[in-house]
Amino acid sequence: MSKKRGMSMRGKEVAAGYMFLALWLVGFLVFSLYPILYSIMLSLNEVSITSTTGVSLTWKGLEYYYNALRVDTSFLTILGESVTFICFATPIILVFSMVIAILLNHEFRGRTFFRVLFFFPVIIMSGSVISELLGSYTLDFSQMSGVVYNFLSSLPSVLQKPIFFALNNLVLILWFCGVQILLFLAALQKVGRTIYEAAEVDGAGGWEKFWKITLPHVKSMILVNAVYTVMEIANYSNNAVLAKINSHMFEVTRPYSFSAAMSWIYFFVIAVILVVVFLLFGRKGKNDA
Repeated sequence: MSKKRGMSMRGKEVAAGYMFLALWLVGFLVFSLYPILYSIMLSLNEVSITSTTGVSLTWKGLEYYYNALRVDTSFLTILGESVTFICFATPIILVFSMVIAILLNHEFRGRTFFRVLFFFPVIIMSGSVISELLGSYTLDFSQMSGVVYNFLSSLPSVLQKPIFFALNNLVLILWFCGVQILLFLAALQKVGRTIYEAAEVDGAGGWEKFWKITLPHVKSMILVNAVYTVMEIANYSNNAVLAKINSHMFEVTRPYSFSAAMSWIYFFVIAVILVVVFLLFGRKGKNDA
């Protein structure tokens, strides 16, 4: 007797995943692939624009990459500051977002208002808004006096520098938490209240419930939020690296080429950060699945 063969549940899930991926892949091939390849070509060539021949390219190899890394006096400094901010801000944003999401997941009066309040920066985020916040409301703890500043100054430099960095950039860091809070909140709402009630019956306190119930259920979202946070900070409108790239885009002597080289250097640096993020959080998420 022949058995009817069909696609397994796992196969159907994989096929559905590829169907969703196909939409992005078609858009990438049609709209993004050629500009990406052309930008690589621009970074390796000298661009000349004339009225007779139009755009002509002269091979320069890695000259513009060398100029960005060794000749330009400010690019490496700006790049280092941007990477430092990403490395310090990302864990702070993840921790703060998770804490706020846990608080907003509880039932209390005005919960909807506070959910909207924390997500509101995502709606109004723009270069002018962030510039106004940084110009008027940035907190400077480096000149702070009193017990707090003296205590922080007494810490080892390994701890002192990141703490001062986080405090001095607190407004901007908190500004990037809206989507992350929403994603953590979505993960928390999948946890049934009966699990917490059963843990309370067994004598578990708040700390035990967090480590044994809450954290395992949001681990899958930590990787997603970490990747999103890195990309969000790397591409926000007031990013100094992007401003540096834009300032050289229309130079008369080297239009597009030098900016393209700096763009690809920045891309590879962010890619390395994303690989580190995946190594830190990807394995845990995979083991829990």
